[in-house]
Amino acid sequence: MPVQESVRALQERLANEQRLVHLIDRIHSAKTLDSIFIEVQGEILTFLDAERMTLYAIDHEKKEIYSKFLAIDAVREIRVPISAKSVSGFVALSKQTVNIADAYDAGELKKISPELTFDSSWDKKTGIRTTQILCMPILHEAKVLGVMQLINKKHGPRFTKEDELSVARIGKTLGIAFNNQLQMGAQRRGTKFDYVIAQGLISQDEVNQAIGTARQKNLDVETVLLEQFKVPKGELGQSLSQFYRVPFVEYDGRLMPPPDLMKDLKLEFLKRNLWLPIRREGNSIVVLIDNPQDLQRVDAIYQLLRGQNVLLAVGFRKDIALFLANAGGEIQSKDSIGNIITALGEEAAPEKLEEYGADVVDENDSAVIRLANQIIIDAFKARASDIHVEPYGHQKDTMIRLRIDGHCREYQRIPGAYRRALAARLKIMAQLDIAERRKPQDGKIKFKMPDGRDLELRVATVPTQGGNEDVVMRILAASEPIPVDKLGMLERNLREVKTAADKPYGLILCVGPTGSGKTTTLHSVLGYINKPERKIWTAEDPVEITQYGLRQVQVQPKIGFTFANAMRSFLRADPDVIMVGEMRDEETAATGIEASLTGHLVFSTLHTNSAVETVIRLLDMGLDSFNFADALLCVIAQRLVRRVCVDCKEDYHPEKEEFEEIVHAYGEADFRTLGVKYDDDFTLYRGKGCHSCNNSGYRGRAGIHELLVASDTMKKLIQSKARVAEMVKVAKEEGMTTLVQDGVQKVFEGLTDLKQVKAVAIK
Repeated sequence: MPVQESVRALQERLANEQRLVHLIDRIHSAKTLDSIFIEVQGEILTFLDAERMTLYAIDHEKKEIYSKFLAIDAVREIRVPISAKSVSGFVALSKQTVNIADAYDAGELKKISPELTFDSSWDKKTGIRTTQILCMPILHEAKVLGVMQLINKKHGPRFTKEDELSVARIGKTLGIAFNNQLQMGAQRRGTKFDYVIAQGLISQDEVNQAIGTARQKNLDVETVLLEQFKVPKGELGQSLSQFYRVPFVEYDGRLMPPPDLMKDLKLEFLKRNLWLPIRREGNSIVVLIDNPQDLQRVDAIYQLLRGQNVLLAVGFRKDIALFLANAGGEIQSKDSIGNIITALGEEAAPEKLEEYGADVVDENDSAVIRLANQIIIDAFKARASDIHVEPYGHQKDTMIRLRIDGHCREYQRIPGAYRRALAARLKIMAQLDIAERRKPQDGKIKFKMPDGRDLELRVATVPTQGGNEDVVMRILAASEPIPVDKLGMLERNLREVKTAADKPYGLILCVGPTGSGKTTTLHSVLGYINKPERKIWTAEDPVEITQYGLRQVQVQPKIGFTFANAMRSFLRADPDVIMVGEMRDEETAATGIEASLTGHLVFSTLHTNSAVETVIRLLDMGLDSFNFADALLCVIAQRLVRRVCVDCKEDYHPEKEEFEEIVHAYGEADFRTLGVKYDDDFTLYRGKGCHSCNNSGYRGRAGIHELLVASDTMKKLIQSKARVAEMVKVAKEEGMTTLVQDGVQKVFEGLTDLKQVKAVAIK
């Protein structure tokens, strides 16, 4: 019997060795890492005494380990950071083998590393409880290339030393195989579709089919992938961008190639060679081409744009053709800005426009009239808040700039000879005196967009040097209110504002400089209380946001219908709630306080820098401190900061100096209460710059708020006309965060960055 058992054991060891040799052959014969992940991984698990197994490879660039698995009909990828927080991440970091008896035993994990934790989310998804873990680094010449992790020992209480030896033998083979694959990958040239293949959006076989279809139909492969295989346009663009290592630019009908660059290039030549200059970027010209590695065409670009700094970008052939058609006016209307400027440049005898004349500026469909209309249309489409028309003289171009998200950007240059004609046309539209060029004027333009939408523009003209006139137009697009929950207020601020708005009477003020979103905030709060049982009157100048259920009145100061007059009229019209656009003077403020003390809820705005300063400003106007203290419910101070663009947002680890700057801005004593510390995991966010945000890194704006609640203690301070510092101290003790502090918290959330907070809130 002992002899038979010995023979049987020898046979089992021999069979085991044969299986191991076969397994090693399979690993070495695998053509790619993906085939090791998906095909060979199962065979390795069969050989080892475990329920589950995961093989990871290292991504050194992202400091992550990753694995791939087959999920129903697609290849999926999982990624784990290389850090001491997870088991596999710790093994990749430390090069140590980890053998755990109970993954849920925190004490056992802490003995291995103080930071080590077990993520149980996968167990919750699968319903399988992880108990034992054997995790070993895959090494080649002492360099970590991956990690092998076994879950749950099939036979026995935990993984043994023998199991570790078996895993080590396979790990050594995998180390050689991983190294070979890396070397082959370095030698093997990638394709421009590697990214979409790696993302599981399409397979290599489907790419091959697309290449065949493209040859048959005489199309480019990208068009086939987009139309036939439904690969998302953005993902395919990202694939081209990664392969060519240049930005990807998608077609945008609003993006007009610079006319001064296009005029020296023949359109037919550009169409044959499929490239064009798309925009200026600093001192460089961005040139769009479908293949930045086509040396012959790229060399021609550098020759034709000699003396200019050229930056290449990649685009789809179809998109480049659309850009070129756009530049040539083939797919534009006759009112496209490019065509209008071209028409102006070709107009004969432009000196005739030096003087106003009925034959030049009239209601006919002239180039100047179309130009004025198109400027407004394009500005609205670009989300601009203001249009600045800035003439520099007869010999120099007239600059047109748009303010988008609070920052001015150059939009177009108009030939200088037309500066007066353009200003005259805009003044006619605003019903101003075109003969008066020595004094500032202001008016309004009612404008109908091609889609039927109505716009109102507030127009101001200012005489400038050389007998010119600047024209600034603010776009007042009628819009719906934003729900109060979407204003981006901190939880405490939102709760207190809702509490104040639910009161039957009192005074709520929203303060800040022009363009800080005060009216938007007040309309959001009005929307929160706008119910059939409440009668709400508003007096505004102008009415920008309309709400069903509100009775909205446009004040007319020129005819004596002021905010104070409007408010007195409202008090005779049975209101529950009154919103007055602005408390510009003592009369309006006193009437508002009187209304709030006689059982009405009153909303208004004021141009002050902070919530506490508002109290001092109104008291300085001569208001009675006791009446004002009784009436006041809260003061909301706010600013608008530029949002980090969501399309190109990335996280980064800031320098210690940047962290210390944040601490200083927030206030060291207050910052300690946040519990935020500077360590390797401290992360902030920024925008890299992309097509969506015009390479600025910012798109859209967000509000930062400071809310002063009129508590009993605060009311006493107001009545005694206490100093600002004393009021600020009490307000902070009662939970107020300053504008800067609110902004810093939104920096941590990734909504904005410290530079933008400093630009609007730090004195």
